[in-house]
Amino acid sequence: MSNLANQLVVAEREEVARAIRTLLARPLLTEKDDPVAFDLVRRRREPLTRWFDYTLGWPLVVEARQGYARLSKVRAYGSGADGDRPARRPRSGRAPLDRRRYVLLCVTCAELLSVPVTTVGLLADRVARALSADEALPAFDTAQRAERMAFVDVLRLLESYGAVAVLDGATESYTESADAKVLYRVQSGVLMRLLSAPGSPSRLSAAAGVAPAEIPGRFGELMSALTKERRYGSGEDEASAAQHTLWLRHTVLRRLFDDPVVYRDELTEAQLGYLTSLTGRQVMRRAAEQAGFVLEERAEGWLLADPESLATDEKFPDDSSHAKVAALLLLDALTESTDGCSAARLAAEAEGLLARFPGWGKAYRSEDGAARLAEDAVRVLVRFGLARSAAGRVTARPAAARYRLSGIDRRDERAE
Repeated sequence: MSNLANQLVVAEREEVARAIRTLLARPLLTEKDDPVAFDLVRRRREPLTRWFDYTLGWPLVVEARQGYARLSKVRAYGSGADGDRPARRPRSGRAPLDRRRYVLLCVTCAELLSVPVTTVGLLADRVARALSADEALPAFDTAQRAERMAFVDVLRLLESYGAVAVLDGATESYTESADAKVLYRVQSGVLMRLLSAPGSPSRLSAAAGVAPAEIPGRFGELMSALTKERRYGSGEDEASAAQHTLWLRHTVLRRLFDDPVVYRDELTEAQLGYLTSLTGRQVMRRAAEQAGFVLEERAEGWLLADPESLATDEKFPDDSSHAKVAALLLLDALTESTDGCSAARLAAEAEGLLARFPGWGKAYRSEDGAARLAEDAVRVLVRFGLARSAAGRVTARPAAARYRLSGIDRRDERAE
């Protein structure tokens, strides 16, 4: 019996660790998309809820009957640096949503809350009326193909989230004709959980005494209020000792579990003091072990490595895009330069890549293609914590050293 009990404890520990890493990569998990992963989260919901609340301060909601689990990942108020992780169009290019699509997404979600079932035409009409009633928002013209395409991107994104389900027809058909027939069922529970914020947008302006006409001018202030978490007090300076300690634990561990790498020079003095203290190190190491990560502690900072890549929503190196391939190749030039590279130097390097591989990177074979390729590659490197862009120069960060070529002879491309 003792051996069986130990095996059950080990199995539970491994399942909880696997579920933690799964939810970190997919904070909105539906039974329809991944029944195995959802069943794991459903069975281990109690230890998972406790772990996320204590370690990261993120609430986890598991709705077994409705078939979804939602981990509300938010940055702690005042923690600084936000990640560059936009919503992406569910197309092959995976381009980020632009401002127009974000507006359509928000208005569409608001209109969907009041209907259990709808059609694409009726929904488009509701969105058009809502936008026309607000002077601050551009009108929605369903007669234009570009507008219908943007609307289709929004609907397909909501489909991927499980917020709407197609009962009849195909969403893509609306791109070609405004008379397309598509029937949707609205999953209101999932829809209401899409927004991951401590505050409610509908209450912000009223609570702050802001008149509707003043909202555009005070938008930044209202957005800060939307992400403010009251559990940490009014602010870092006004919080109690317990609230301040809680704030420190959650801010540093959120970055550690959510960012590719955390550098010492990116933390405040208080955060660095907590993470290097005896208590902070113990909490960090225990949390990493419980989640099944391998913790790497370097002189410059920390990172968590997932041996199974379950918690990885985006990989590097990766050949899924030209920008990622170019980013890996441009690292050679960055790591060899002690003072960094200018935009012109990186554009020249990118132009050399396009010349060396004539059949590669067709989307960048224009007059400014090399410069655009270099810019996209730099964005990838910055997003993964491998480079820093400031004052017109791009410099390699310490983590970039792990990708440096050493003791390897390059093959001559002319012989291929």
